[in-house]
Amino acid sequence: MFSPSSPPTGLLEKVFQYIDLHQDEFVQTLKEWVAVESDSVQPVLHLRRELLRMTGLAADRLRNLGAHVDLVDAGFQQLPDGQSLPIPPIILAELGNDPKKPTVCFYGHLDVQPARQEDGWVTDPHTLTEVDGKLYGRGTTDNKGPVLAWINAVSTFRALDEDLPVNVKFVIEGMEEAGSLALEELVQKEKAGFFSSVDYIVISDNLWISRRTPALTCGTRGNSYFMVEVKCRDQDFHSGTFGGILNEPMADLVALLGSLVDSSGRILIPGIYDHVAPVTEEEKRTYEAIDLDLEEYRNSSQVKKFLFDTKEELLMHLWRYPSLSIHGIEGAFHEPGAKTVIPGRVIGKFSIRLVPHMNISVVEKQVKQHLDYIFSKRNSSNQMTVSMTLGLHPWVANIRDNQYLAAKRAIKTVFGTEPDMIRDGSTIPIAKIFQDTIQKSVMMLPLGAVDDGEHSQKEKINRWNYIEGSKLFAAFFLEMAKLH
Repeated sequence: MFSPSSPPTGLLEKVFQYIDLHQDEFVQTLKEWVAVESDSVQPVLHLRRELLRMTGLAADRLRNLGAHVDLVDAGFQQLPDGQSLPIPPIILAELGNDPKKPTVCFYGHLDVQPARQEDGWVTDPHTLTEVDGKLYGRGTTDNKGPVLAWINAVSTFRALDEDLPVNVKFVIEGMEEAGSLALEELVQKEKAGFFSSVDYIVISDNLWISRRTPALTCGTRGNSYFMVEVKCRDQDFHSGTFGGILNEPMADLVALLGSLVDSSGRILIPGIYDHVAPVTEEEKRTYEAIDLDLEEYRNSSQVKKFLFDTKEELLMHLWRYPSLSIHGIEGAFHEPGAKTVIPGRVIGKFSIRLVPHMNISVVEKQVKQHLDYIFSKRNSSNQMTVSMTLGLHPWVANIRDNQYLAAKRAIKTVFGTEPDMIRDGSTIPIAKIFQDTIQKSVMMLPLGAVDDGEHSQKEKINRWNYIEGSKLFAAFFLEMAKLH
């Protein structure tokens, strides 16, 4: 691990000492939060009650810091079976309104992915368990730990009876893992209200690319999700009775899916790369500087071999080139055992991760034209339908903004090193929503290490990342105040 380049002095020294002395209390609070099974993915009433309880815990914690807290009613989620479930209220909280200070708004979420011990967890996923400095539990890194680290930083200034260097606002939701229901509508509605005084937005909902080196995230890929249906009839067929006398939907679908991408990962849809932003020399240098041990990364991923042999190629294909992934087939027989059935109707599912400057509607047209062409070549009597069910734009930040400069300085102060400037290959829609709607600088400041295992059976955050992350946010406040 790195150590600070020079020891902190004055207020910063007091802040760091307080955080070190009270770290067990901060871990205890994380334990209390992890114990709440705030799963937003499974649409059942008792879990929604847990989400409401989690929202109440966070709101109370913010009120105890002196924040003005609004719990905004987000309505109900209508389910396909006709029932409706409450969406937990969205927390809007603020501390300070000094016009001479910058106003920094933090976004985080309190909901988690499903987790049961029988899924392969070594420990109870809802009982925070510390092993060798690793804090295991569902939500530790995604996203309860980072939310609490931000709150820890604020509470430290309060406990020391020191004025907060910045005005702080919080947007904390409970439905991120289920698609952030009602959040975009709220951002639009509050553009001229809650968000009107916001200067900067910080999101801490992703990971470093390394176990050791802190990172700043300055871009994410978008996503377009497709369904391609091939239908002969609604019922399945017996393969002994019908095999050999009809165009089988599964054979058509396999040919369609097989036409999308080759074995080297290159997308085969004509024109798909036409609008991808060219790589600049400056950008190439950023990939060279990133701390990534390719062998360690491969081993931790439990993959025999990646498609690319150099760090630079691997990172560019993760972050700045589009990729196409085939996700599954609906309607096919997938249970154990042998069933001699010809599916009468199948749906293939795939997605394309988008990068600047790809256009969602152009990509949709290119995909449909390509699949129409491939299907026509088969002379099949089946019906084929292609639909795009999701279209999310990529997001890129301006790394010359004040808050990126402040975050770099804070990282240098706390960790004693320059951060890796990374992108994220996945999609975090809220970053683009904030940027487009509020039109203010958005920054991603991750706290978790690459091996934290968000969504997996071994999710954890290192105590070191959690405590040093709390210091990082405190140092960031002070750097923002200096730069404003």
